[in-house]
Amino acid sequence: MKSLKHLALIVFSFGLLASCTSVRVVSDYDQKADFNTYKSYAFYKTGIDKAQISDLDKKRILRAIEAELGSRGFVKSDNPDVLISIFTKERERVDVYNNYGWGWGGFYSPWAWGPGWGWGWGGNNVSTRTEGSLYIDVIDANKKELVWQGRGVGTLNNTKNIEKKEQRIKEFVSQILEEYPPQMAVASN
Repeated sequence: MKSLKHLALIVFSFGLLASCTSVRVVSDYDQKADFNTYKSYAFYKTGIDKAQISDLDKKRILRAIEAELGSRGFVKSDNPDVLISIFTKERERVDVYNNYGWGWGGFYSPWAWGPGWGWGWGGNNVSTRTEGSLYIDVIDANKKELVWQGRGVGTLNNTKNIEKKEQRIKEFVSQILEEYPPQMAVASN
């Protein structure tokens, strides 16, 4: 029975770890935009300067965007088809886990005292983590209109390990830009 409890704890821990490292992505776009005509880009400095993150993290995000767009055949240009802007949001997330259920020993049961099978209550665990949102905007350079926006939300790893931080930023950008260009818009053209 003890090994069953340990196995359940390990499975729960992996599930929790996987949910913490994933990036939840949503995107929206202008259905009238012709995404097939966009081949070049430039960064929209005015928008990027407003992002409330460190200049080093801005550089990391922009390098990751350059790599993603470059791998898709986009070229950086002084006369771009689209402008790319970013902004960020951050919030503390509080998770409360109730430790109750059926189990063997270690639980308090109002009907019985001591080890054995039964329903029990083990108290609450509270954890906090920083959850961040990264928005990537694609703006039609000629019309000066937003044509696509992707948002990634996930846990930010407050780590001193720069390589891990760079990797996490690359994950955010990659998963957000998986949604670009919108498949429905490209398929209808």
